[in-house]
Amino acid sequence: MAPIIDPLIVHDNAPALAQVTVIVVTFNSAHCLPVLAQGLADCPHVIIVDNASADGCAALARELLPQARVIELPANQGYGAANNVGIAQADTPYVLLQNPDCVFDAAGIAELVRLAQADPYAAMWVPQLLEPDGRPQINYGMPRHWGEPNSMGAQGPLCVGYACAAALLMHRERMAPVGFFDPRFFLYYEDEDLCLRAFNAKLPIVVLPSVHVIHLSRSSVRGGRPWKAEYWRGWHHAQSKIRFTAKHFGRAQGESLLRRTLAVEVAHLGLRIVLVSPRLVARAWGRVRGLFALWRHKDLLA
Repeated sequence: MAPIIDPLIVHDNAPALAQVTVIVVTFNSAHCLPVLAQGLADCPHVIIVDNASADGCAALARELLPQARVIELPANQGYGAANNVGIAQADTPYVLLQNPDCVFDAAGIAELVRLAQADPYAAMWVPQLLEPDGRPQINYGMPRHWGEPNSMGAQGPLCVGYACAAALLMHRERMAPVGFFDPRFFLYYEDEDLCLRAFNAKLPIVVLPSVHVIHLSRSSVRGGRPWKAEYWRGWHHAQSKIRFTAKHFGRAQGESLLRRTLAVEVAHLGLRIVLVSPRLVARAWGRVRGLFALWRHKDLLA
């Protein structure tokens, strides 16, 4: 969906697009590339970081996005670490992190950059993510520990404490004091960790709700073993939640949450088995295994 722009104003998108590098991390995401390539066709600076896909994703990216630099990692390094690789290769003032399942076009990207260029203070900006049917997704809010977030309904630019990295524009120089992603978060919570560090450093994070992006949530990965994907989602989500708590609120709180969460997830696993839901059983089993692994190596919470 295109951004909400005054129809009487016609922009030349090229100057804004020249200031941004679009970074897309892929993992078995070949099925997303045809639509992604259409949206990025007019973007001169694109970096695809492929996390050792097994579906020919890197080769297809080279074919569909000839202007892109495709970096093939020898192993899956996780979402944050792969983005760090792309950010390190960018030389434009702005980088746009875009999930392969986000439907964005050059006009929307250019508008996002133009709005960011008019802001001399913020370090990160996010559009409003939408479901395919047009309903808004919750992709921003205040820090989790502030209480229950009020995370939708912005009518104009709004400073927040958290923004989802599915579509996230950064000013590289302003982000330098806090760095980028912590590679200890393989998947999940890496954006929340990044935003909390920026928030604590008083670097503004701004929602720009006039720019809309359709997000086909959880559609970026496809493989022949969906239960395995659910297992690893559960594993990484459970571990990242504990690591986030230990990092920002102390190891004691992290270990306490680990004990409580492990007990709850064991109970949930039994319930999922009774309800005979293979997908949910796989995810619950992944959470339990991931938490047990962290329990055996609690030194990783230091």
